[in-house]
Amino acid sequence: MAWSPDSRWIAWSQTASNSFARILLYNVETKTTAPVTSDRVNSLSASWSPDGKWLYFLSDRNMESVVDAPWGPRQPEPFFDRPMKVYQVALKKGLRSPFKPADELHPDAPEKSEKSETKADASPAAKPAASPSASAKTTLVPGAVARIDIDLDGLERRIYEVPAGAGDFNTLSVTAKALYWLAQDPGAEGKTHLMVLEIANKEPKAAKLVEDITAYEASSDGRKLLVRKKADVYVIDAGTKAVAATDLAKTRIDLSGWTFPIDVREDWRQIFVDAWRMERDYFYDPNMHGVDWNAVLKRHLPLVDRVTTREELSDLIGWMVGELTVLHTSVRGGDLRPGPDDIKVPSLGARLVRDAAASGYRIEHIYRHDPDYPGERSPLADPELDINVGDVIQAVNGVEAVSVDQFESLLRGQEKRQVLLRVRRGTTGASRDVIVVPTTEERDLRYTDWEYYRRLAVEEKSGGQLGYVHLRAMGGGDLTAWYRNFYPAFNRAGIVIDVRHNNGGNIDSFILEKLMRRAWMYWKSRAGEPYWNMQFAPRGHLVVLVDANTASDGEAFADGFRRLGLGKVIGVRTWGGEVWLSGANRLTDGGIARAPMNGVYGPEGKWLIENHGLDPDMVVDNPPHATFNGQDAQLDAAIAHLLAEIKKDPRSVPKPPAYPDKSFKYQGDK
Repeated sequence: MAWSPDSRWIAWSQTASNSFARILLYNVETKTTAPVTSDRVNSLSASWSPDGKWLYFLSDRNMESVVDAPWGPRQPEPFFDRPMKVYQVALKKGLRSPFKPADELHPDAPEKSEKSETKADASPAAKPAASPSASAKTTLVPGAVARIDIDLDGLERRIYEVPAGAGDFNTLSVTAKALYWLAQDPGAEGKTHLMVLEIANKEPKAAKLVEDITAYEASSDGRKLLVRKKADVYVIDAGTKAVAATDLAKTRIDLSGWTFPIDVREDWRQIFVDAWRMERDYFYDPNMHGVDWNAVLKRHLPLVDRVTTREELSDLIGWMVGELTVLHTSVRGGDLRPGPDDIKVPSLGARLVRDAAASGYRIEHIYRHDPDYPGERSPLADPELDINVGDVIQAVNGVEAVSVDQFESLLRGQEKRQVLLRVRRGTTGASRDVIVVPTTEERDLRYTDWEYYRRLAVEEKSGGQLGYVHLRAMGGGDLTAWYRNFYPAFNRAGIVIDVRHNNGGNIDSFILEKLMRRAWMYWKSRAGEPYWNMQFAPRGHLVVLVDANTASDGEAFADGFRRLGLGKVIGVRTWGGEVWLSGANRLTDGGIARAPMNGVYGPEGKWLIENHGLDPDMVVDNPPHATFNGQDAQLDAAIAHLLAEIKKDPRSVPKPPAYPDKSFKYQGDK
């Protein structure tokens, strides 16, 4: 939201449901709203010129994809790596863009004298303090410019592209001399830079003002820029020339002496009331599920005086929001100030059993991984070590292993460090020394091992007819798992999609769209097997596995899978949390009491899943003892179901027809 210099107009970006963000203008006097841009593209970060004649904004109108076509591995989709450009709109008819080059009808304005230019560019720090009256003449404050009247008619046709190039832009600011914005380099590790474009009509070109920053903000008078690089803060002149690292260092603000006395109990009281207020204002049901929300505050607020830690405050907030009976109302974070004594327990990536008779710890199981991705290998699985199940670890860094009751105590503080092990082949073989580097990621190793063995089981028990995909959650990182495992198996006769233990996220629509693709024609080259369009469309039978720990978007995916007619859902009833939300309602100390914002209902007019979960088509439970012994009844049921479906409906690839005979048949003279 940006106020006009005369404080009569507000420009902001608003996103309508299932649409694009558009820039709107609101007149605080007439209380009327007018659109600046259409809802066909995203437009955001509106910023006024100091004279109130122009409104600048960013918009993703550069639709130049780095992917030209959907051909290639894993059916690549369009990717717009430089979607944003800078635009300006003339708020009055007849205005000429300050970036347009001079012509014979519009010659350049006369150059300012060197003396006046120096005076205008002088830093306030280099001048004596000005009187309030003098300051009012040079500093832009609300009401400092004349009344701004906007010609609303034809506003959208007076938009011009600013010669700033294209990129991944955000956070636009405008001063009398220049435009500033943030630009992020492509890629997950791309750095963010502060860009500048001088407002001039002689070959203007955007440049990096400060490289590799976290955020920035322009002062209200447009003379200074506050720049943040990680934890450091700098204040620089709002110039147009690149700031060298040495010059930037001189402008660093020393915050080491800053302290803020806080009445902790009053702070906690405010945080508690804020959490209550944001639940009231963000909750998807304005009637708060019929709960008397004012009474809830009255009942719980006196308990804040008995709170002694921030963790206890979170507990109390949790009791309060729990009155709404919605599963996504989790409470976490805040000013917890954890100590530096968070000791991580390193691991060798294996299950070890103490064996006093063998004078060490016997290796019972080494966690396995997909050999296509050696970066996920557990420490003892390195083939160079030649360590096998049944071998005995006798010593760690010279300390006898049997001298401790818990093997991991010998690895304390050794994560990511070389550790010397004395290992004996079996219980009677020769001993030798090896060096390993322990890891603290044992949970991931165990999970990877679980996934890998289920994939092998599916392939083995089906004779290679079935594929297997497991999704731990539905976040951006889980797309990696999808691409790894779905595309190698898309053409199998059947696929098991396992969302047991799924923690949720928001990629269900992406996965479902891939599964909904259908083959409708086939290509056949002179050699090789036929392949089809749509690319990578699964032709086989599908099934989804769920359990009581399938949560949130994992449940939404399973429900959508069934509602879209893609196949059966097997397992047990899911977690039951389906009112969606964001992390927008942050508390003042960084904590959050999440407010469920978007209820989910079906075309039949009923709320879905929340407080009940998804009931599978086929109920199959995994008994605890059998599961402990390595059995998986749910997976076995999925395999049996798919094999039965394949037998009933094989869905083999159609054979190509006979090649046409277009030879000329000579019939002889008649």
